[in-house]
Amino acid sequence: MTSNTAYIGRQPVLNRNQQLIGYELLFRPSSDAVGVGKHSELQADTDVLVNTLNNMGTSWLIGNKLAFINVGEAMLNSEFLELLPPRRIILDLSPRTAPSNELLSRARHLRSMGFGIALDDFSFESPAAAFLELANYVKLDIQNQDATRFQMQAARLRSYPLIRIAERVETHAQFHLCKELGMDGFQGYYFAKPETLAAKVIHPAFSNTLELLNLLRMDADVRDIEQVLKRDVALSYKLLRYVNSAAAGLNTAISSFSQAVTVLGYQKLYRWLTLLLVTASDDNNAPPALQKTAVTRGRFMELLGIALGERHDVNDNLFIVGLFSLLDVLFDMPMDKIIEHLQLPVPVSDALLHDRGSMSHYLRLARACEDGQLDGVPQLCEQLGLSSEQLNEAHISALAWVEELGL
Repeated sequence: MTSNTAYIGRQPVLNRNQQLIGYELLFRPSSDAVGVGKHSELQADTDVLVNTLNNMGTSWLIGNKLAFINVGEAMLNSEFLELLPPRRIILDLSPRTAPSNELLSRARHLRSMGFGIALDDFSFESPAAAFLELANYVKLDIQNQDATRFQMQAARLRSYPLIRIAERVETHAQFHLCKELGMDGFQGYYFAKPETLAAKVIHPAFSNTLELLNLLRMDADVRDIEQVLKRDVALSYKLLRYVNSAAAGLNTAISSFSQAVTVLGYQKLYRWLTLLLVTASDDNNAPPALQKTAVTRGRFMELLGIALGERHDVNDNLFIVGLFSLLDVLFDMPMDKIIEHLQLPVPVSDALLHDRGSMSHYLRLARACEDGQLDGVPQLCEQLGLSSEQLNEAHISALAWVEELGL
């Protein structure tokens, strides 16, 4: 693997309605065996950062989402920034960024070009506090200070015209605390962690989708499947919307279920129905970001399988493993109880229930790319035989595909 590129990870940034507004992109050099992440001393140097982004053109800018990028002093001064579309990019300054006159002037110039400026892991005592008048965003680390200090910093920042983001929010309790304190945004994967797993029955909104999935697995008659769809107009509408989205890549518009069967076949149709299981209900209180994360995992794992030349049916199953890996959180039920309702191939249930089999390696890698330290990413890539370029292309393509779905 080349040493002048980095593995890309991501952390979601959500608004108060728990909708995804952007990602912080994390970089870990492929030559680095120790670890680079958000709060470690090591950072991807400018050459590595420029090279990694340059290799991908502007494909790493996803839909209309903001891209937060950690920049050190060297990157802040790099002419490479002038080549980027500024309106969607937020430059995340480290708390250790020393405020020289030159650097303050450079930040002011970048801000006037349209770049956003964020102050990472902020405190009023840090050197980077000198940039406060230029900042659009300030990030407060919920895990780096006690609740009283966090509350005081949040209150003091209220008098500044900027967006306050709580970062490293990894539990529901931390999210609720930050929300009560009036924070504007939240960074972290708290929403993808199970809260109680107390539900005893599957939410009624999912029952028709489950029935359809099992009918397709059993190669049931098309008329039986159409009967279920006729009972649930909203489900039929959503299915046709997905099948006709840019993400499906079809040349012809599908206007009925029987046409969908003819054009796609049961195998592909099953895949679109699995999406409906994850996104079926608008009233089960699942944060939109949770649904997007599940779908991203599925597409990411499928694209990794394609990059490694796995068989078509294996890639379909990788998609399902990634997609279903958050069903316990979505349904608020233990995974084994949910799997009882689904007829799944053994390799899929093995990966979901027991973290074993070849598909579990892909799932571990997809999860590791969501980790703030990108923990284990180089090792997992090595086990699978993936280069950093292959990983990044699959990761960014998966995020773009989810935007095309219009979730």
